[in-house]
Amino acid sequence: MELLIVTGMSGAGKSQAANVLEDIGFYCVDNIPPAIIPSFVELSARSGDLLNKMAIVTDMRGGVLFSEIDDVLANLKNNHVEYKILFLDASDDVLVRRYKENRRRHPLSDSENMSVTAAVTKEREMLKEIRFMSDYVVDTSHISISQLKVQLSNIFCGSVSNVLKILCKSFGFKYGSDTEADLVVDVRCLPNPFYVEELKDKTGLDREVRDYVMASADSREFFDKLTAFIDCAVPLYAKEGKSQLVISVGCTGGKHRSVTFAQLIGEHLISKNYNCSVTHRDIHKY
Repeated sequence: MELLIVTGMSGAGKSQAANVLEDIGFYCVDNIPPAIIPSFVELSARSGDLLNKMAIVTDMRGGVLFSEIDDVLANLKNNHVEYKILFLDASDDVLVRRYKENRRRHPLSDSENMSVTAAVTKEREMLKEIRFMSDYVVDTSHISISQLKVQLSNIFCGSVSNVLKILCKSFGFKYGSDTEADLVVDVRCLPNPFYVEELKDKTGLDREVRDYVMASADSREFFDKLTAFIDCAVPLYAKEGKSQLVISVGCTGGKHRSVTFAQLIGEHLISKNYNCSVTHRDIHKY
């Protein structure tokens, strides 16, 4: 059985994540108090192959019952039940804005009569330990539901295993840094196609843009030294048992240089038989 426990900040997209996981073969249960998780594990064990992939969403909606999560996880481990933890996160300002836009109340606002901002701050403090111990952390601050689906599919389409999955991302610093990145590469020091009229409206997925960026000797040297570092670092991450490695490449707008380098890094890693996928966060923004 593959057991995935989904948790994270309220408003970060756990319910949407559950929908995605269901689409890729998980049996999903939402809003479950931690104390009931062992019962679902037992049910799964009795079901044979019917419930061999289970995702359970548990979070602050459970109120005081959620405080039992640490004990439940410890008991699962003591009983040799293997599980992975997926933590959905977002920046505080994004979470507050989402609550204001959808006019819903934060779970802690209901129970402790506090503002949304104060509730988000307190919840983050309460969840810091489980976030630290999570196997996967996905930040939804700057991604759409469709992009979330791509990321989760890349991570879990197959099995939740110890095999290192690498995600290469491009992003634009003007839209905010990528908070889920393990490695951040800043390519703003390289020639910028934005200032070439015929390339301005194209992206790093276009051959003309890639050729322009990589025509520079500085770009080629940067790429050679970067891939040498990545070739050294990736096996070390795998050796430590890391499940997901996010390499994020940023330029100013996330459309030209970062896309070019994210694609090239992804192609390089795939050529070395790593399980790697590439996504571009800000490529369609203006």
